[in-house]
Amino acid sequence: MKITKHLIIFGTRPEAIKMAPLVEALKGTPGFQTKVCVTAQHRQMLDQVLDFFEIKPDYDLDLMRQNQDLFSLTSDIITCLKPVLKEFNPDFVYVHGDTTTSMAAAIAAFYSGAKICHIEAGLRTNNKHSPFPEEINRQLTGRIADFHFAPTNTAEKNLINENIAESNIVVTGNTVIDALLQSLEKLKSFDNEEIRYVKGLIEDNQKVILVTGHRRENHGDGFVRICQALKKIAEGNKDVKIIYPVHLNPNVKGPVYEILSDIENVNLISPLSYPAFVWLMSRAYLIITDSGGVQEEAPSLGKPVLVMRDTTERPEAVEAETVLLVGTDMNKIINETECLLHNKERYQAMAELHNPYGDGKACSRIVSFIQSNTV
Repeated sequence: MKITKHLIIFGTRPEAIKMAPLVEALKGTPGFQTKVCVTAQHRQMLDQVLDFFEIKPDYDLDLMRQNQDLFSLTSDIITCLKPVLKEFNPDFVYVHGDTTTSMAAAIAAFYSGAKICHIEAGLRTNNKHSPFPEEINRQLTGRIADFHFAPTNTAEKNLINENIAESNIVVTGNTVIDALLQSLEKLKSFDNEEIRYVKGLIEDNQKVILVTGHRRENHGDGFVRICQALKKIAEGNKDVKIIYPVHLNPNVKGPVYEILSDIENVNLISPLSYPAFVWLMSRAYLIITDSGGVQEEAPSLGKPVLVMRDTTERPEAVEAETVLLVGTDMNKIINETECLLHNKERYQAMAELHNPYGDGKACSRIVSFIQSNTV
């Protein structure tokens, strides 16, 4: 049997979540020698996911530095991957989505001569400043990649419009659904102090609004408006609990704690590990977020999502009406939240819609395609 070498590279928590089921799938494929390299662009949050999914990296570049910027991070990733690629000499390198790790790793893999496989390919806003730097990261990765695993038909069309050969594109669904379904199964027999802590914040039958926010384009006035909206919602709905795991970035923590810290039914908590976050998503009544991954996961849990962005590279959810764009418009955030809290018909209409992002079989489709290209 011919043995081919496969290297999976990621560095952030969202990448780790979405690549975890692919690690398992590739490692379980006969004839594949698979290794994992992490850049640790996010250190602590990455490690929590690795522990939950029981992944032990073969290479750990440990690149996270205090106050690092995109210039140093990009150059460090490319430089530090050189000896890894030289030692393992992979036939295929897998990168995910739109992070600086993905873009820089794709460049390094190209220099090494490996075939580059882009997971979650084809997402576009076509505005290079929104989201920043993710839009350019994924476009650059798309130009370098050999094989493109698109989560949806819309993503496939985006790639075809950019003159990517259809034979090199596979619509797979999103691997985040694979990860979510695996995680829900694991949580049936999994418990830790963090999950118990979150459970203790919530009264029986209490409606919970889960909030997450971190996007650079919302820093400054955007987060001020978001927080003012959340304050109004909390003050007008004393029986509703708002739980906000606050991102560590000072540009987020500053306005969040200044505006929301003294409100009784708002809990500002530290960022949650993935299993605790999945549990909280499953318990939430609705979710207000600027996260891309949450837009994909929440519909599989039957949770309506208000997206605090003006544009999204995930238009399928908007078209399917499982999510609603509200930007950082204070009145829109308040009005749409109030409607979902108090209009049962509107809530059910969003909650019962089909998730456009997949059926949990994305990784098997990726493996099948790669197997057909290793003969």
